[in-house]
Amino acid sequence: MELFDILNRISPLAPLSIEKILPAVELLSIKKNTDFIVADTVCTDIYFIKKGVVRAYTFGNGREITFWIGEEGAVALSMQGYVNGKRGYENISAVEDTVVYRLPGAYLKQLYKEDIDIANWGRCFAEKEILRAEKDLIPQLFTTGKERYKALVMESPQLLDRVPLEILSSYLGLTPVSLSRVRREIALGE
Repeated sequence: MELFDILNRISPLAPLSIEKILPAVELLSIKKNTDFIVADTVCTDIYFIKKGVVRAYTFGNGREITFWIGEEGAVALSMQGYVNGKRGYENISAVEDTVVYRLPGAYLKQLYKEDIDIANWGRCFAEKEILRAEKDLIPQLFTTGKERYKALVMESPQLLDRVPLEILSSYLGLTPVSLSRVRREIALGE
């Protein structure tokens, strides 16, 4: 997915505003299983996913906990780093070979001061990130693993072929064994 398309999916930007962003953008290739944002470091950059799948994860109870999965068109960043300039708690890793556009956060924040169109884009981005976080959090609190799996199948079936089951199970709040059981029950129509 091209950067122009990703930016405009968040909120339409005037071509002149996009031209102001482009000089700071760098295209990066990230190998599968490589963390490009590392926990306990300050990362202020924003990554727009051109091609591939990434995940955000942390460690808890002696295991990795995946709490976000993004694919083409998604935006990956450490909110603590970008917003507060503080160390983040998450790792963000390529699930498959991935290509991203990297934009330095400081450069974008300077553009917010200079271009109202870009500032409004930033506001829309923040609003959409809040809604995305809410959409991910609430099902974890009020639905069963089976319901979360069915929702994933309905909303993002392509992830089933692109993301290993151990990552999907963690994302859904299940153990790999529980996810296998849920898949079997659904296949049998239970």
